[in-house]
Amino acid sequence: MAVLGQIRQRSFFLIIVIGMALFAFVISGVFGSNSSGSNPSDPIAIVNDEDIEVGFFRQLVEQTERNYNLSTLQAVNSVWDQLLRVTIFKQEFDRLGIDAGKQQIEMILLQNEAIVQDPRFQNETGLFDFGIFTDFINQLKLENPQAYNSWRSQEENIIGLAKENIYFDLIKSSAGFTETEGKDAYHLENDKINMKYVSVPFNDIPDSLFKISDAEIRKYINQNIDDYTKDASRAISYVKFDEQASPEDENKIRADLEKLLEQRVEYNDVSKLTDTIEGLKTVKNITEFVSRYSESTFDSIYLQKGKLANEYADILFDLSPGKVFGPYKDGNEFKISRMLDRKDGGSIRASHILITYQGAERANPEVTRTKEEARTLANQLYRKVRRDKENFGLMAASNSDGPSKSVQGDLGFFQEGTMTEKFFDFCNKSKVGEIGLVETDFGFHIINVTDKEDVVLLANVSKQIVPSESTSNIVFKQTTQFEIEAINTKDFSGVAEKSNLTVRPVENISILEENLPGLPKQRNIVQWAFDEDTKVGSIRRFSLATGGYAVVQLTKITPEGEVDVESFRTEIIAELIKHKKAAYIQEKYAANTTLESLAKVTDREVETASAVTQKNSVLAGSGTEPYVIGLAFSLDVNKPSTLVKGNYGVYMVEVTSKEVAPELESYTAYANALQVEESLRINNTIYEALRSASEIKDNRKIYY
Repeated sequence: MAVLGQIRQRSFFLIIVIGMALFAFVISGVFGSNSSGSNPSDPIAIVNDEDIEVGFFRQLVEQTERNYNLSTLQAVNSVWDQLLRVTIFKQEFDRLGIDAGKQQIEMILLQNEAIVQDPRFQNETGLFDFGIFTDFINQLKLENPQAYNSWRSQEENIIGLAKENIYFDLIKSSAGFTETEGKDAYHLENDKINMKYVSVPFNDIPDSLFKISDAEIRKYINQNIDDYTKDASRAISYVKFDEQASPEDENKIRADLEKLLEQRVEYNDVSKLTDTIEGLKTVKNITEFVSRYSESTFDSIYLQKGKLANEYADILFDLSPGKVFGPYKDGNEFKISRMLDRKDGGSIRASHILITYQGAERANPEVTRTKEEARTLANQLYRKVRRDKENFGLMAASNSDGPSKSVQGDLGFFQEGTMTEKFFDFCNKSKVGEIGLVETDFGFHIINVTDKEDVVLLANVSKQIVPSESTSNIVFKQTTQFEIEAINTKDFSGVAEKSNLTVRPVENISILEENLPGLPKQRNIVQWAFDEDTKVGSIRRFSLATGGYAVVQLTKITPEGEVDVESFRTEIIAELIKHKKAAYIQEKYAANTTLESLAKVTDREVETASAVTQKNSVLAGSGTEPYVIGLAFSLDVNKPSTLVKGNYGVYMVEVTSKEVAPELESYTAYANALQVEESLRINNTIYEALRSASEIKDNRKIYY
């Protein structure tokens, strides 16, 4: 029962296993049968002939929405990416016969410090013991089935991660590099040349000299078809009708709050008597008053001046206890406020050096000093700090056992109740600049009080600035009139112009978008635009989550696989003009065979570049020019090149000297460095390679 008591006492074990997951949601069951609750319908995905059922997918989406406060589509895309990865890797593991056993799982657990450092899972020598951990899990199965089931779900993730490690290790082991490859890498990095060159930048040649025909554009696209084939997309235009409070609405909200300031007498229809209603200025039960009249609850936290409404901070902060201020505007609210209390120096800033010991509260398991040893060390540091206050931060960074050592012991501002009583009492009673030594359950604290600020407690009654029903009806009427006229006349832009309304276009909307420029979280608009019944020219009104409406017209449909020439026309023309400029420059200056003659006729300077390596492809003064630098390394010394095309212009290059790096006895270090680079590349690209080779049917658009 001791284990059960520990589980009930704190839930950190569940936090640990959740933290080990590849994602916070649990992908349980993906290694076996799918959820039994799924409806008999099209799967959400088919990955290499394996179905991912929509019911199972929806469960994960709902869980992810709850855990991370994501929008539905954000959760859909997160779950999609994770499930796709798990499924593709699982298929690859099954095909290759890769499995993970006790040893691989233990290796994964050893990477989690929270588990390794937990005393419950350590043996007599203080080391993590997999057997003790296994016993704990078995005890969990008997005494807390719910926690055990959560662990089993996480265990699937751990097994998947272990298999993934085995798979990556197998690939990496086949990607070795030889001494010869190491030698090549060494010379690429260390061989150097000094060179001079003349560049004729493309920008020096006017674009107007060249004409690009539609036939040339089509030919270029056909030669690079993969770069210009588009996914299905839509384009829309919309007019937005914001539903905002009118000046009359704001005046009404302000007047309602003003009534709450003073005591008033009201007739009670039920009792047929008059009631005396307390106002904010005189009411005794502040919490009940705020709860009754305010749209935000009473907050009993004392605030510094900087945390108050910026425009009125000085006025509010200087109120005497019992005084009121308002109504005043704070963002999208009107407020009235009453000063309840003030604490001089109630917000304190301090730095500390924590010296802890074995057995102290939250002490790091690696700390082995006794309490007396900690006391002696703390006293030594205390005397040292008092003699050298200026270096308190440096001493905290070097000696403190607390997490604030990374910021030189600074704890920031805090108030009563956020620190242990002894710690706060010292800071509260001490002047700024005072240093002291305090013992708490956490150890010994050498404290430096660095700042104090006054704080105040305000009672705020707030009302959101929202449009009245009358204002909302007017906006709805305007929206409906515009929608009807636009549909009847089939002249969306003309009707908007006549009404002085702004039409906003949105291009290249993809099928799984939900946030459009100016229209956040409008998945319904995207679904409508991609509906097969929605034709170009169709118009529809949508309610906005932020209030108001948008009247939307579908202006363009781009089917999947279609080449959208117009979207890329400017980009393609610029690339074709660059090619024509290169040919023009090469032909015009072909007779110039020396750098000096080319510089003279082009009115350019002969530039130099020193200690150039093939590892660095940047040519000083020009930009990234890997081809030009590579060509230079192939030239003989003092032999100018022909005119060569680069990224930013045409170049003539001449190498003035070469320095070949001396040979090494061994190139193993360079071969090993290549191995490390390749390992990182494999980690980043292997999944994308597997994914690109998979057949994936995506049905997200059907359900979301």
